[in-house]
Formats: sequence, C-alpha cells, structure tokens
Amino acid sequence: MIDLKGIEVRFGDFTALKDIDIHVEEGQFYTFLGPSGCGKTTTLRTITGFIEPTAGTVSVKGKDITHVPVEKRNIGMVFQNYALFPTMSVYENIAFGLKVKKVAKPDIDRRVKEMAVKVDLTEQQLERKVAELSGGQQQRVAIARALVTNPEIICLDEPLSNLDAKLRVQLREELKDMQRRFGITTVYVTHDQEEALTLSDCITVFNKGVIEQTGTPYEIYNHSATEFACNFIGDMNKLAPNFVKAVADQSGRALDPNAPTYIRLERIHVNDADDPRRVRFVGKIVAREYFGLYIKYQIDVNGQILKCIEKNDGYKYFEMGDQVTVSLDPEHLMTY
Repeated sequence: MIDLKGIEVRFGDFTALKDIDIHVEEGQFYTFLGPSGCGKTTTLRTITGFIEPTAGTVSVKGKDITHVPVEKRNIGMVFQNYALFPTMSVYENIAFGLKVKKVAKPDIDRRVKEMAVKVDLTEQQLERKVAELSGGQQQRVAIARALVTNPEIICLDEPLSNLDAKLRVQLREELKDMQRRFGITTVYVTHDQEEALTLSDCITVFNKGVIEQTGTPYEIYNHSATEFACNFIGDMNKLAPNFVKAVADQSGRALDPNAPTYIRLERIHVNDADDPRRVRFVGKIVAREYFGLYIKYQIDVNGQILKCIEKNDGYKYFEMGDQVTVSLDPEHLMTY
C-alpha cells in the first residue's frame, strides 16, 4: 500500500531522516513510535507531502507520489491540535474538504451527516461552533473531516496528546474501533508506548532519524532488537554485572556479565510457586507503589535493585522491609 524507500530528509546541514524503508499494508494500523525529535512526524509529513524528501521515493499502491502535491495525494490528515476552524460550525468544518473539491451541495449534506453518525456526533452538535465542544468531540470532528473525502489513507499526528489520561484511554478504544469499521489504512504518530502497543498492527521505533526496529507490538515488546528499543518500550530492570554472573552461576547458562542486560518487570516473580526454569534470590522490599490493578515493588538483592509488578489479587501484599524470594527465568533476559 505505502512504500518508503531510501528516504532521506535534510534541513541545511541537519539530517532529520536517513535511509528510511517502510512498508505499510492496506488496512493496517501502522504506528511510528519514538521520543520527541526522533523523525516520526517528519516521516509522516513526507508521506502526506508537506515535506519533500532529499532522496528516496514515496509510493502508494505502486505509484510514485514523491513529488505529487498534498491536495492530490488523497490522504486524510489529523493534526496534533486538530487544526479546526474555531469560528465555523462542526458541519462547516467537516464539509470544508468537500467544498474545496467542489462537490455538489446535496452530496455534501448527505456525506457530512452520514459521517457524523459514524463518528458519533449528533445533529445538534453539527450546528455548534467547534470552540464549544469538548476535546474528545473536537477529535471526532477532526477525524470526520479527514474521512469525509473518502481518502485511501489517514495519517494522525499525536491526536490524543492534548487530552487528559482518562479521555485518552476512552478515545484510544474508540479510535481503534473506528479504524476497524472503516477498514482504512492508518498511519499514526505517538511517543506513548502504551498507545502504540494497544492500537497497532505494526510499529516502527525511531531514534535520531533512523529506524531501530519494526515489528508487531508482541515482537517489539518481547524481542526488542536494540538496547534503545528495549529501554523505550516499557519499564525495565538493567542488571549489574555481578547479578548477571550470579544468574549464570545458578542456571549454568553462558551469560556475559559485561554485556548490557535487561529484564522486564513482569518477568520477576515474588514468593511464587516453584518453577524449575527459574533461578532464585533472597531480597528485601525497599519501595512500594500501589496502582490498584497491580502493585509495583522494588527489591534489594545484594545491592541489585529489582523492580517488579504483582497482580493485585487482594491477598498478597508485602510490607516495607519484608524478606522475600524473587525468581526469574534466564530465558527472559535481554542482552545487547
């Protein structure tokens, strides 16, 4: 569907993107993930035509669109701040792209109203000014405006970043549901790891203008290809050389104590049932955070602080200073 080959973007002496190769399949929810300034938005803007690459090609369905103007690419765009017209009504905002394309008035009216129903906007809301709507409603307007022209692709640049945490989770679910219903190819930009993991069919992790890893959420999380991807996707324990050596001695595995080694929090178990695959150490609870669904502990094991999360089952709750046994499977170590 979308192919980026050898994309390079330079601004003067600064190289914003280097050797970017990406393939997005039709109907896929594809996410660009990374910290601020890593190149993800620049890549999105290269797809939409707001930025012309210094080198490389952008193709859609095998057709080279590298030098095709923005308005002729048939790509819908939802910006971080939605870029809605505050003095216009919701109806006028959604209809804007259709008017630019000189669609007949009866068709505009029909398509705007049909789209409003699909994104859960009422007829009363259509007559209101955009500035009178909540953040979640504004987001729906922005999505409706992007979809009403029947684009082949929709691109979203951090559309949830300005919303509060509860609304973000709610709209995240609505966004994925909407994408499934429309079946439209979606390219999504975010710096939020949880957002990327829950929404995406495929993720590309960016860092300083290059791609660190591309894969499914499962692959990115469980088999991080680089140390950067490993650290960026979720919380991690970095293991000290002496602890890695202790794991190697106990398990009989050939582990390099001097190689950067990590393990995810949920792979550490506390006072759990015996499992012959795991090695065990005695430690002491030195910090605790209560999250409701789970409890996060920090455990001191001979100077190595291990962070772990335990499901809140209503029974197991450790106090500060408690001595516990921690266990882990050496198979779950990530080494770079």
